[in-house]
Amino acid sequence: MSNDSSFFSMDRLVEFGMGMAVAQQMVGTMNHTMQNMRVPGAGNPVLPSQRPELAYYVMLDGKQAGPFSECEVVRLINDKKVSKETYVWHAGLREWQIAENVPTVLRLVALAPPPPPTGV
Repeated sequence: MSNDSSFFSMDRLVEFGMGMAVAQQMVGTMNHTMQNMRVPGAGNPVLPSQRPELAYYVMLDGKQAGPFSECEVVRLINDKKVSKETYVWHAGLREWQIAENVPTVLRLVALAPPPPPTGV
């Protein structure tokens, strides 16, 4: 029994497939356009993932050490080599500061995992 108005008829399936292909192309074009859109007067904002990583310098055993990446500073914090009293510097600071006064270092302290539980 042939019913040309059935969803599963060959004409309907071809029509549906063509519609899906056109829709996918439209979505792809829109996504590409949105990703490359720039707002006039807003400059060229840097996304967090595109922000250059700071290079940190720290005073270890009375001597300047570095540059260190954020991951390396977190490791130094975990190893108790950098504390809130440690002097640090990175580009943008006019002079060396105590770590607890530098927001970017405080953020790294927050990212550092706590010490593992004892007796486990």
